[in-house]
Amino acid sequence: MRTDPQQSSVRESGLAARSRGGVAALALALGCAGAYAQEFPSRAIRLVVPQPPGGGTDILGRNVAQKLTAALRQPVIVENRVGAGSIIGTDLVAKAAPDGYTLLVGGIFNMVMNKALVKDLPYDPGRDFVPIGYISAYPFVLLARADLPVSTLAELVKYAKERPGKLTYGSAGIGTLQHVWGAILVKSLGLDMLHVPFKGAAAAHQEMMAGRLDIMFDNMSASKQYVESRRLKGLVISATARTPHLASVPTVNESGLVKFDGESWFGIFAPAAIPAPVAAKLRDTLAAVIREPEFVAPIERGGGRILDVPPARQQQFMREEIERWVQMVRQYAVTTD
Repeated sequence: MRTDPQQSSVRESGLAARSRGGVAALALALGCAGAYAQEFPSRAIRLVVPQPPGGGTDILGRNVAQKLTAALRQPVIVENRVGAGSIIGTDLVAKAAPDGYTLLVGGIFNMVMNKALVKDLPYDPGRDFVPIGYISAYPFVLLARADLPVSTLAELVKYAKERPGKLTYGSAGIGTLQHVWGAILVKSLGLDMLHVPFKGAAAAHQEMMAGRLDIMFDNMSASKQYVESRRLKGLVISATARTPHLASVPTVNESGLVKFDGESWFGIFAPAAIPAPVAAKLRDTLAAVIREPEFVAPIERGGGRILDVPPARQQQFMREEIERWVQMVRQYAVTTD
């Protein structure tokens, strides 16, 4: 079959025109995205904190909001959306317009533990969010009441095994990180202990100091003051290495009894479909914030560290944390029932 040269030329011209049109459309889209990023933000940004005012997550969120307000020259307004173990506020951001004007203070509590513990979670952390950047991380301390006759993890294991079902471990409530990590540690050590949930960590601390609660696995920021003042004992920490904040307290792994390490971490997240140039602008701004000495100082005073994860690894970090702790929760059959 012979091909008409004139028809072939017309067809090639049409293809070339469509190709040029596609390139022009792509260039226009990229130009619009770039212009949008340059104009962003042109109004106030809402930073949702899915926990009550006054707590550690809220304080961190307000510190970040203050710094972002100065850097972006637009108000960053903290909005506490509380309920259902942080699900309500987190789901609100997952379903918000992905334009960069609604952000979330997230962390291991709502991005990892909710995924591990909650059936029919209305959001998927890996699918519905992108990290704008991580901020800080804190190890946990295994606390013991001051008059408990143990000073090491090995002594606690021996003491508890001699008294099956008699000792208690506390938490700030069912499904909290104190509960989940406490249960995993207790079960991995083969101990038979009773979990006693409280409405907040402060109530549990008071019960320990009154001698009515035996141990609790809690955040370094909350634990540090009690160990330093000797109102409670610090048996081990969950970090991979000892921390200068409690230099005399060994890691769980140093005990040789069980392998356990982890940190409670926090970050800022946006809905997944946020335009890439806007996400990049927010990432650059947040990265500058977490390098400011006056921002870093209170985190380090509280026993934490800056968690500076490069953008290329941010999504992978969250995915690895989800996979790790979902597996641990299943292995040790930790539930909120």
